[in-house]
Amino acid sequence: MNTKQPKTAFEPMFSRRFLFSLIIPLMVEQLLAVTIGMADTIMVASVGEVAVSAISLVDSITILIVTLFAAFATGGAVVASQYLGNKDYALANSAAKQLLTLSLGVSTLLLAGCVPFRAPIISFIFGSIEEAVLASGSVYFLYILLSLPFLAAYNACAALFRSMGNSKVSLWVSVVMNLVNIIGNAYFIFVLKLGVVGAGLATLLSRIIGAIIILILLANPVNQISVRNYRHLQWRWEMIRRILRIGIPNGIEGSVFQIGKLLVQGFISVFGTASLAASAIATSVTGFVNIPGGAIGLASITVVGQAMGAKKPDQAVFYAKKLLMGAYLAMACIAILIYLFSHQIISIFNLSEEATSIAVLLLHTAMIFSAIFWPTAFALPNFLRAAGDVKYVMLVSMFSMWAFRVGFSYVLAVNMGLGAIGVWYGMYIDWVCRSICFLWRFSRGRWKTKRVI
Repeated sequence: MNTKQPKTAFEPMFSRRFLFSLIIPLMVEQLLAVTIGMADTIMVASVGEVAVSAISLVDSITILIVTLFAAFATGGAVVASQYLGNKDYALANSAAKQLLTLSLGVSTLLLAGCVPFRAPIISFIFGSIEEAVLASGSVYFLYILLSLPFLAAYNACAALFRSMGNSKVSLWVSVVMNLVNIIGNAYFIFVLKLGVVGAGLATLLSRIIGAIIILILLANPVNQISVRNYRHLQWRWEMIRRILRIGIPNGIEGSVFQIGKLLVQGFISVFGTASLAASAIATSVTGFVNIPGGAIGLASITVVGQAMGAKKPDQAVFYAKKLLMGAYLAMACIAILIYLFSHQIISIFNLSEEATSIAVLLLHTAMIFSAIFWPTAFALPNFLRAAGDVKYVMLVSMFSMWAFRVGFSYVLAVNMGLGAIGVWYGMYIDWVCRSICFLWRFSRGRWKTKRVI
């Protein structure tokens, strides 16, 4: 007599085709963003290292602001994904409207508050920098601030399309934005000779066009989530609270992370323009290796979020492991290629001999640590966020950032005199700490008990 109980068939929620159709466009979109970012840097580099340094400093500040929008977008996407997993389309639409209302309101306030204080903000964060860098940075900052409401609208809509499992829309809109940006840069910088003003104008124009296109696409009633009337966006506090329950810890975490990055970039600025330019270029190139991990982290909001919304935590675990292994495999392949051809890559940017040698050293170490620790340090916590386990992620990230990245960067770079490489070593120690903490949390399984809806 057979006493064994029949095993329950595991029926995956998502097909392999669905996962590829979600992840590949996200990878291409991020590849475009990094590539166009590098093209921007190369174009601006023709103006001089002062322009490169100025744009790098301002981009570091604006990333802090953009992180806030990304936090709201993540909160809205998690809530919408879980409602979609639960087949509650009306509330998913309500979450979409509240996300847009929140993003546009906050971005407009930031625009109005920061424009009059552009130069003091740069000086306060980076301290003593060259006067020419400060002047160029202040001009560039104006155009970036004017683009914030459009960027906020784009980020919110892109996150909503991803929550529906449709990442192709944000990809094609991103293609249009990047084409406008690079053509605008070429025209404004090389033809009109506008320098950093040209770079700022191109960015502003691309974000305006991208926001208009994606808002029109979101109004299509064929979508699972559709916002058909933008003139009657209203505050609904119950849904706003659900979004902020995810968005606030995520926003605090991201903001603290970016503030820490600004501080350590301030350490680098002490060592001169060559170190600052080398670090900016190395950061730009390192963005390539992070593309698969970043795309998979974004895709996990949809996959893990819908699985948790459908009350199927076993599916969430299954797909989380699958996505993490994919991130490791893809990032390792890219890291090896960049490591082998780092000298040739850096030579494209026409840096000084000193800056080139620093940039190559930074790239070599970055490829090793990115391939080993980046997926568990930055992709894995997105799995936890999608389930609603945002407070743990926030606390770990804040502690690791200040105790290791900021603390060790200061000790290694300033006290021990290692310069820019000391700052990057501090960053790697931060990655190791995050990886250990997030792997422990994921393996314990407590994240599966969290509830968002």
